[in-house]
Amino acid sequence: MPVALGGASFAAIAALALSLTVRSLAWPVINDAVVMHYIAARLLEGAVPYRDLFDMNFPGVYLVHMLGIVLFGPSDAGFRALDLIMLVGTVAGLGVALTSFGRWASGFGVSLFWLYHLAAGPSWGAGERDFFQCLPLAWMTAAAIAYMKSGRVVTLALAGVSLGAAVCVKPFALLMAPVLMVLAWRRPSAERVTALVVLAVGFAVPVAVVLTWLASTGGLAAFLDIVGGYLPLYGVLGRRPLSELLFVPRRALTIWALVGFLGLWRAGRLDRRMLVLGSGFVYGWLNIILQGQGNGYHAYPLALFAIAVVAAGAGAALEKGKRVLSAMLQVVLLVTVARVAVDALKAPDASSIAKVLTRVHAVAAILAPVVSKGESVQVLEATSDGLIHALYLLRARQPTRFIYDYHFYHTVDHPYIQRLRAELLEGLRARPPGAVVLIEPGVSFTPRGYARLEDFPALATLLESSYRLAHEGEGYQGYRIYVPRANR
Repeated sequence: MPVALGGASFAAIAALALSLTVRSLAWPVINDAVVMHYIAARLLEGAVPYRDLFDMNFPGVYLVHMLGIVLFGPSDAGFRALDLIMLVGTVAGLGVALTSFGRWASGFGVSLFWLYHLAAGPSWGAGERDFFQCLPLAWMTAAAIAYMKSGRVVTLALAGVSLGAAVCVKPFALLMAPVLMVLAWRRPSAERVTALVVLAVGFAVPVAVVLTWLASTGGLAAFLDIVGGYLPLYGVLGRRPLSELLFVPRRALTIWALVGFLGLWRAGRLDRRMLVLGSGFVYGWLNIILQGQGNGYHAYPLALFAIAVVAAGAGAALEKGKRVLSAMLQVVLLVTVARVAVDALKAPDASSIAKVLTRVHAVAAILAPVVSKGESVQVLEATSDGLIHALYLLRARQPTRFIYDYHFYHTVDHPYIQRLRAELLEGLRARPPGAVVLIEPGVSFTPRGYARLEDFPALATLLESSYRLAHEGEGYQGYRIYVPRANR
């Protein structure tokens, strides 16, 4: 009975994951992902990271998107290939990590994470940075658990390499370092220093490679300037109260983790492997809380480890032949997966995606003659509202390094923000663009819409004196396109 129920549960999850996979093949590259794709495309054309493109993300994200464009091309289909390849790599690492809990655990872990990712939809799952972080974290977990079993320092080194790669994508992954250090410290006293050195060297390899790449392109100084100067300001922007952050992740994640721990306890499998899985679960929460903005994709590391725990618990219960426990776990899985399926099949973001893409293509059509003349276009949007997407389609460049404009409207009295404002104005005057596009923002960072220009009088004056309003889009997040006056 337990095996039959487990088989039915696994088949249902796998079938749903397969269905969502087929449907996902038509997903467009959208929102944050297209911004990262735009940056990657510009870097492949010779732009210098951070110096020529102002962005607060870590360089590992760019390298992944660059690799995707090189291997699969810049199209929507190419992006889908990148996203699915990253998913394959992540579930492969998760599956390997769970092999010590049995075949059922590996199967459940692979199918559940596959389902979780595709259920998130194209807007807030595909190509996201927190999702990319999960691939090295999964392999770090696999290497750490393998090290516990074999004691071979080479697997500890691989865990360090994986963690270093994760940090290059999202720096918060560094919070997992103490777990690996504890594993190294648990060796015989004569071997502890060696183990710690091996771990440190492994960690340093991907970090050194990425920093060397930045230095070779000329972007290292600009990167350090953003990390030290802008990130402290950005880190407090748009933060939600802790009470709200605790409810951001899907409730299924918490349920899965709780029943997983229960299953492992009742099956007698709460052993030292929980040091990694339990710490990962805690890190998943810290990743959400420390980022503070409550975006759904921030829950990806939490999902990775919550799924690992519930898969391990369900697998352990089946392997041990625990009838009542297995039945309870499978029912919980089926009920929560059914809920996930309902949300996924509703496709709640389909309408908003269609509206964004309509605006993207409308703006691109208007800007195409400008770009065809070899002129640049400056966009002023809050984040990923579609203007950079239009430039991506046109392979257009900007006269400044700014791909968002919300930098100019928070903490405005701070010297760093004043310096950014001055840099924008200087760039627009020194290299006048063929068009300036302003969008009504969709985030709380700049809530005043077009009226935000009143908070940046020098920019408003420049637009008024040197440009005229040529097009105005209405409806869902309207836009204004300014072109130079004849006497500029």
